[in-house]
Amino acid sequence: MHITVICVGKIKEKFYTDALAEYQKRLSKYCKLDIVELADEKTKENASAHEVELVKAKEGERILSAIKEDMYVIALAIEGKMLDSVEFSKKLENLGISGSSHVAFVIGGSLGLDKRVLDRADMKLSFSKMTFPHQLMRVILLEQVYRAYRIMTGAPYHK
Repeated sequence: MHITVICVGKIKEKFYTDALAEYQKRLSKYCKLDIVELADEKTKENASAHEVELVKAKEGERILSAIKEDMYVIALAIEGKMLDSVEFSKKLENLGISGSSHVAFVIGGSLGLDKRVLDRADMKLSFSKMTFPHQLMRVILLEQVYRAYRIMTGAPYHK
């Protein structure tokens, strides 16, 4: 399976980059993994609702341009469906079996995802009702993808 993580913003903190590198290494035996980092838009501290929508629209354009026709798109969104780790593993496995061999996970910027990106998504997935920094969400996502592959293959993994 080919997994692409499309995300807004760069990660500068070493502890995040170290964690991401570790999960990329672990995942290399299970799938082809690509991470597509897109530029984020600068947002004023007290941005109006209109300015927020403009920022999300600009970031949304970049995200949509990175999505390929053959991708099954899973947008990470607080209003998405929540799955436990076993359900998530089964979802990925079923996608592979059904011929969706290229899955793209989309992580928006600090303001969230543009409506057009959510409309393009084949699935909206929520990891929690809580809000996480998008840098940390990338680590959490890769850990859960790794856990999903360990579950699929029957390999032991910390519970």
